[in-house]
Amino acid sequence: MIKYISTRGKSSPLAFEQVVMAGLASDGGLFVPDSIPQFAPHELVELAEQSYPELALRVMKPFIGDAISETDLRKILGETYQQFRHPAIAPLKQLNRNEFLLELFHGPTIAFKDFALQFLGRILEHFLERNHKQLTIIGATSGDTGSAAIEGCKGRKNMRIFILYPDGRVSDIQRRQMTTVADANVHTLAVSGTFDDCQDIVKTLFADEKFRSKQNLTAVNSINWARILAQVVYYFYASFALGAPAKRVSFCVPTGNFGDIYAGYIAQKMGLPIEQLIIATNKNDILARCLETGVYGKEAGGVHPTISPSMDIQVSSNFERLLFDLYQQDGAKIAELMQEFRDTGKIKLSDAALKQLRAKFAASRADDAETKATIKQVYAETGELLDPHTAVGVSVAQKLHKTTTPVIILATASPAKFPDAVKLASGLTPALPTHLADIMNKTERTTKIAASAKAVKEFVEKNSI
Repeated sequence: MIKYISTRGKSSPLAFEQVVMAGLASDGGLFVPDSIPQFAPHELVELAEQSYPELALRVMKPFIGDAISETDLRKILGETYQQFRHPAIAPLKQLNRNEFLLELFHGPTIAFKDFALQFLGRILEHFLERNHKQLTIIGATSGDTGSAAIEGCKGRKNMRIFILYPDGRVSDIQRRQMTTVADANVHTLAVSGTFDDCQDIVKTLFADEKFRSKQNLTAVNSINWARILAQVVYYFYASFALGAPAKRVSFCVPTGNFGDIYAGYIAQKMGLPIEQLIIATNKNDILARCLETGVYGKEAGGVHPTISPSMDIQVSSNFERLLFDLYQQDGAKIAELMQEFRDTGKIKLSDAALKQLRAKFAASRADDAETKATIKQVYAETGELLDPHTAVGVSVAQKLHKTTTPVIILATASPAKFPDAVKLASGLTPALPTHLADIMNKTERTTKIAASAKAVKEFVEKNSI
């Protein structure tokens, strides 16, 4: 049975349920499986015939083991995907001969985070009911995680959820999807800082053992392994739609926190024939610069606000999981590197690690001008409106993907989630789906708060049941 180990080497191996409930390892590291299950070619052929829920069951079950019975897992997955408004769950749309969009925005909050967080909310509730416990969820969001987490957790009697977002740095739609939820177990905090500040506060609170234990904290950010696991599935589904395993495909992923493309890396390790994994960043390009220079480092000017705000991140938390592999799973070395990064704001990869990184990934960036130009170009050529994050992915794919292998660009959000940016680029205002049509008229409920772990800690304590 798979156990989960910390990237920093000091936390004891845990089972799936413990990892999901904990979120972050006690030594500050991220949990990773101690082995990766692999599918043989004939098994991939069989998987290619499955529906999305059944494929999810087959992909996830080896990682979950006996923590959830097959009957219960099938029920949870069925309920998860019932929330999606397209019968294919994750449909592919062809842009041209070799470029395809994987539409991941047909869930309730019209962004790809629904795949992970509709699932996570349900398995958390499953574990809590079974063990007669309650928990406190604390998460940081650059825009999409917060609304998807709230949607997955609202109204659940055994959970309290506190979501931190950077005040003034998310779109109006993103903010309102969080702040108009009226359920008493939901709290949103508008932090006077950047997403990185929010993320750092969350990590600080998790490092406070007394507070963590008293509140029974867990994380819903992409540091929670269950979120990565849920995202692995659509790489298989999309690849099968284009002829895998007989044919290879590539993926281009707009990413800030590295979680979504790390899921593709796991799918590749499981045996999926992925030719190339392309990292697409906006002006906040720590990942692209790392591949180019071998230095993983913050920029002196801080986070740059862009029209693709969900990627306005300088610290890509899930990159630590990849570093763990690049350094032969040496937890002590990763702990040393992450302390160096915390102290200096940068680390220089070893020659061997950089060579492996470049062998596994390609990366580039698209600034706001290129993003707007791509939205305009794709609409003129195909009639398809892109959200700005997806446009970053298309722009980078056009720069880096040079083979005849199909490239699948992850369409991470509906254009309706970023109407101002889309209108600026195309002259068109995308319409919200029916279930969100009245969101601009709803009353908001949020609390402005300093970028301080102490202030957030006090708020959580005051508002805990």
